[in-house]
Amino acid sequence: MYSSQPGQVFRLTAVFSMIFALIGFSYNVWRMEVTEQNATVRDAAFEILKEVAELELIVYAAHYDADSDTGNPRRGWVKVGLIEDLALLMPKPAQRSAAALKQVWQQNWGIMGQDEQAAMAIVSALDRTRSEIRQALITLE
Repeated sequence: MYSSQPGQVFRLTAVFSMIFALIGFSYNVWRMEVTEQNATVRDAAFEILKEVAELELIVYAAHYDADSDTGNPRRGWVKVGLIEDLALLMPKPAQRSAAALKQVWQQNWGIMGQDEQAAMAIVSALDRTRSEIRQALITLE
């Protein structure tokens, strides 16, 4: 009986070593996935924030400066499209905010140069989008 005990200890040690190795490996894989997801969201968020700022510049240039070059609505459409595309990588509230921004832009882009309410509606939608993006950044693990 005494001679079989070292074999049992060896087997138990091997089994527990495998269990701990699998648990450690599983945690490591999970952590890497979360880190990669956070990196993707972070990259998308910063790109969206840049596009939001540039779209805001377009609105202000069109409305306050009557600058048809800097305030060109075609450039705005590109920005809105890019914001909506990048928002697909973000949490649902940011996606909804980007979709709402696109709707507000569709309704107001043609008159934003002359109509104060149209310009402010777009700026308010931009502010809501910016706020949702910031919130998504704050909640990253």
